[in-house]
Amino acid sequence: MNKVIVVKIGGATLGSHDTTIEDMVTLQQKGKSLVVVHGGGKLITEWLQKQGISTRFVRGERVTDKAALEVVAAVLAGLVNKEIVAGINSLGGRAIGVSGVDGALIQGRVKDKELGYVGTVVKVNLAPLEAILQSGYIPVVAPISLNLSDKLDEVTRMLNVNADAVAGEIAAAMGAERLIFLTDVVGVCDQSGKLLPHLSSSEAEALIASGVASEGMLPKIKACLRALSNTQITRIIDGRQPHALLREIEGGGGGTTIIKNRETIPM
Repeated sequence: MNKVIVVKIGGATLGSHDTTIEDMVTLQQKGKSLVVVHGGGKLITEWLQKQGISTRFVRGERVTDKAALEVVAAVLAGLVNKEIVAGINSLGGRAIGVSGVDGALIQGRVKDKELGYVGTVVKVNLAPLEAILQSGYIPVVAPISLNLSDKLDEVTRMLNVNADAVAGEIAAAMGAERLIFLTDVVGVCDQSGKLLPHLSSSEAEALIASGVASEGMLPKIKACLRALSNTQITRIIDGRQPHALLREIEGGGGGTTIIKNRETIPM
């Protein structure tokens, strides 16, 4: 499993001209083992609006009541997941879509009662991923977790979990070769907006503490730091660039590398 590459893709990087799915198929055909984790926040908001359900965020996280959770699960584990899987399979790749609930892959507990059915990951069960990978398929994971909590008044067995966090937890559990975030920005930037090409884990932590890393970048950096407990290298790159994933695997530059120690960063 230490040769596996974990790739996190967001809705913002999957557009009509996107090459990410094509790159995944190419990499699979070259013998690379990929685990793909996806988000879908913008589409969730659109579908909540269609259902007349208001969206509210607390500290950057979507408050998820029972009605919202039903939409979240339907959009992530259904529409978004199956579109990605269909895209890979239609280009000649081999992919199987799962959610974190399937095979108890992702197990979580309620993070904060104020957020409702939003989870924090407490365990990753690698058996389903290993079975899919060993069968020659790319697992495509939707970030819905099994709910291990039993203290809510109205318990549901599913939780909405941040996809960045799920990617970091999977990479850490697998001891992945690398974790790659495909984003809609150039990478991690300093306070003046200048790209930071290399960061040690302590430098990344300092960016969080100072507030320079905020909003959508915050969970990505935290996920990278989590993954580095058992993963060699983490990368945050611009997924809007043509063949960004393929160029990344083949040694292309750009974006931000976060690694444990500055001494081991290739300059």
